[in-house]
Amino acid sequence: MSEKKSKIVGTIFLIVLISCILYLSFLTNVKANKGKFEMIELTGNYLLSETDYLGFTRLTELSQYENVTLPIIKDRFLKHPYVRRTEVEFNGINKVKVNIDEKSIVAILIGDGEPYFITDKFQTIPIFPNTKFTELPIISNPGVENNIKPLSILKNKEMLQAFKIIEAAKLTSAKLYKSLEEINLKNGGEILLKFSGVNAPVIFGRGSEAKKMVYLEALWNSLTDGATISDYSKYIDLRFAGEVYIGMEVKV
Repeated sequence: MSEKKSKIVGTIFLIVLISCILYLSFLTNVKANKGKFEMIELTGNYLLSETDYLGFTRLTELSQYENVTLPIIKDRFLKHPYVRRTEVEFNGINKVKVNIDEKSIVAILIGDGEPYFITDKFQTIPIFPNTKFTELPIISNPGVENNIKPLSILKNKEMLQAFKIIEAAKLTSAKLYKSLEEINLKNGGEILLKFSGVNAPVIFGRGSEAKKMVYLEALWNSLTDGATISDYSKYIDLRFAGEVYIGMEVKV
């Protein structure tokens, strides 16, 4: 009989314990849904500071907004042009943890108007003040200047060509990629490249991106060390298969 009573007591205790856990979980969810938050902790941000992101989302003074919920916070971060994905979590006390995944920026696109970032998905996004970035090549004269709009997809022949050049430089040599300053698409003409540390422009032409980058990499030390070929060159021409032509400056 006592064994039976022990089982009953144990069962009742387990039910009470589960009920308490469910009740506390319910209270936490209610608190989260009612927006009883005091602060946001942001992670995953590299392009902008936490302050700049919170300013955009209008969540700097979180405690002032009684009706802000987790879905609202998530939606506001997703509206930022730099943000690809976001995860939002309430810590059960007073803090909301937000982790964002920023879009991958490939280059800076310059047309007739203001510059834009262009992402790995060919999306053009505006450049916000205080944005931190380094070693991004410029893509200029894409031939579609008047059609460039923020948050549009610009996956055309010219952009594909520019992306192939960037990828070829990246795969060939880290130095080559980091030195790539500008890809001038010449509005559909012969492509010109500019590299930091190389005075002469590189007439790159179109096609055979990987081979041309290998040729350029083979010349790299001659182009960048000490008194270099590029100091006395007007241009470096890679348009001809298997050949590199250097236009020398003749002083009379």
